[in-house]
Amino acid sequence: MSFTIAIIGRPNVGKSTLFNRLVGQKLALVDDLPGVTRDRREGEARLGDLEFTIIDTAGLDEGAKGSLTARMQEQTEAAIAQADALFFVIDARIGLTPTDRAFADFARRANKPVLLVANKSEGKHGDAGAMESFALGLGDPIQVSAEHGEGMGELYDALAKLMPVPVDEDEAEDDEPLTEEEAATRPIRVAIVGRPNAGKSTMINHLLGEERLLTSPEAGTTRDSIAVEINWKGRKFRVFDTAGLRRRSRIEEKLEKLSVADALRAVRFAEVVVMMMDAQNRFEEQDLRIADLIEREGRAMVLAVNKWDLMETKGGGAISTLRRDADHWLPQVKGVPIVAVSGLMGEGIDRLMQAIQDAYALWNRRVSTSALNRWFEEAVQANPPPAVSGRRLKLNYITQTKARPPSFVLFCSRADAVPQSYLRYLINSMREAFDLPGTPVRITLREKANPFAHKRKRPS
Repeated sequence: MSFTIAIIGRPNVGKSTLFNRLVGQKLALVDDLPGVTRDRREGEARLGDLEFTIIDTAGLDEGAKGSLTARMQEQTEAAIAQADALFFVIDARIGLTPTDRAFADFARRANKPVLLVANKSEGKHGDAGAMESFALGLGDPIQVSAEHGEGMGELYDALAKLMPVPVDEDEAEDDEPLTEEEAATRPIRVAIVGRPNAGKSTMINHLLGEERLLTSPEAGTTRDSIAVEINWKGRKFRVFDTAGLRRRSRIEEKLEKLSVADALRAVRFAEVVVMMMDAQNRFEEQDLRIADLIEREGRAMVLAVNKWDLMETKGGGAISTLRRDADHWLPQVKGVPIVAVSGLMGEGIDRLMQAIQDAYALWNRRVSTSALNRWFEEAVQANPPPAVSGRRLKLNYITQTKARPPSFVLFCSRADAVPQSYLRYLINSMREAFDLPGTPVRITLREKANPFAHKRKRPS
């Protein structure tokens, strides 16, 4: 079982910077503004030969009961309960504050091993603050600079005394390719995206059965892309909650730009992307932009129309209207699965999870070359390619090069002359012939080599 450490401390002492240093990636958002981190974020960390799970938390701060600040502290308390040990981080440049002293008592009451980390200790200015921290009664401070990587050796020595002796494992096993059974049981990576306040975090909380992610009527509550593990009917999912995506022209603050960039990384990392829309304001311009982004990234897509419980008309006619609207506004992913849900009430959750699995299966679909070329001959005969500049286009054959998403190479005579409208015709025909609704399909044109190109022309 993995050893787990929670990083705690008041806001803006460098907890997220230390988290990023230990996981070796810039996963957590970092900014000079206090209170950037809200939800707790987990990552697999490594320090020398020590491997452990690290949890980044919101800054310990007091707030009125039920307020966003109070719920952020509840998330921190949940991380402390989950952890085997704590990193209590202070800002060595500023020195001790009354808040540090108050929360040092909070850390002691957790009754878990605590390592006192004096961050921002680079240069001469950090020594005084580190010396002050002896007054907290949490042991000797470990002076580090998470931003510059200083003091990691001392942190390693202190942590090694707390962690259990690692069990020797055969490292060669990690290099073996996944078997088909392992690939089928490995978690499906799912990103949930949409405009602000579409109900993404509420939906994930209902899937988990707990208030794992912060929610609020105020738009923009989620900042980091937080990954959570979900087991649904024996199938594992790794679901990423993301910040709401507004139009680029409305994004002004640096922090929101970082949040959006984090959400876009989650889309690129995902295998299936659930685009969530508000049932009362669906298919707005920003929704269409997000859907186009997902298609361009080549990810399997599911449309989730949230807050369906607020709709007055919910019958089959309303669902049929959704289907028609989706095909009208999103022709590039015609037939994309669309599910009416209520994250708050739990309506449609099973249908959504099944749609994710179905979209994932289509995204991995492979078509045999023989069946593909039989369809290709029929499609070309039914609708031959147009002549360009009076010259006929010759389409030879087609083959699938890869899945995830289904990608094909079409060999032809003049690749640059094939109209985009004809490629769209082939893609839509392929969707119907091989049952590929909604999944991105890629067709790359390649000119067949001319065996006589190297010969010189005869003199006239």
